[in-house]
Amino acid sequence: MNKLTPILLSGLLLFGAAACSDGAKTSSDAPNSTTENTTSPPPADTVKKTQDDATSDIRKNQANNDIRAREQRNNVTGGDATRADGDLKSEVRSKLEVNITKGALTVDAKDGLVTVGGTVPSQTDLAKIEPLAKQIKGVKQVNVTAVVAPAAPSAPSSKQ
Repeated sequence: MNKLTPILLSGLLLFGAAACSDGAKTSSDAPNSTTENTTSPPPADTVKKTQDDATSDIRKNQANNDIRAREQRNNVTGGDATRADGDLKSEVRSKLEVNITKGALTVDAKDGLVTVGGTVPSQTDLAKIEPLAKQIKGVKQVNVTAVVAPAAPSAPSSKQ
């Protein structure tokens, strides 16, 4: 058992490091930072694929349960007053991902200030960002730099 413990701990640390990458994006076509907005909207077929994944009830339940579990763990450890920036970033991204399915958003967090950039397809989705982010425990302020840019229609294929 004594030899197995370090292996298990190192495995958990490695898994955690891989899961906490800096790129907190709601989709692969989202911008790389919160100060950058995509000038052209993503193709409609990419948006459809991302939407289908994000709108499934299983995905929504999984994301909400994950957020709840993180908050409960944080409360148990006595850290409910202050949250790690990585936790805030990840939880806000998850919340936005399942509730704004056609968006290409990036999330950054620093000392309770969350910045959300990227694009969303409608003004309604843009208005959802701040209230959704504030549902996450530890978010003190939300700065929304995202813009409205509807999805581009997919280009017709040119078969000859």
